Amino acid sequence: MKAQSSSFEKGFTLLEIMIALAIIGGLLVTLIYTLNYHLGIAERHESLTIATILARDKMSEIEKNPAEPEGDFPEPYNAYHYATTISASSFPELSELSVVVSNGKEEVKLTEIMKMNPVEGGK
Repeated sequence: MKAQSSSFEKGFTLLEIMIALAIIGGLLVTLIYTLNYHLGIAERHESLTIATILARDKMSEIEKNPAEPEGDFPEPYNAYHYATTISASSFPELSELSVVVSNGKEEVKLTEIMKMNPVEGGK
């Protein structure tokens, strides 16, 4: 048998390892940034969805029984505030009902034209 003498050692050099770590680090930073960005979008959409559902609920409640012009929602939605207005519309015998729901960051406004007597000064 012949003894093999080689001047090459098998393995990676320090430079190759550092380049690989730099590439992996860049990919991880991009991945974390993208994840945080999309989580922020999902949080905003959740907030807008909740505000829209609360505004629809408040609008149907106001249609049946006009009550308080503004206030806060009960738990677990106490971070959301609503304001309602009923005003005359440009159409005869019709009124405009508006509900605005906000949570400090986002605001949703729903408006509906309906047959009811307008309240003086808005409600």
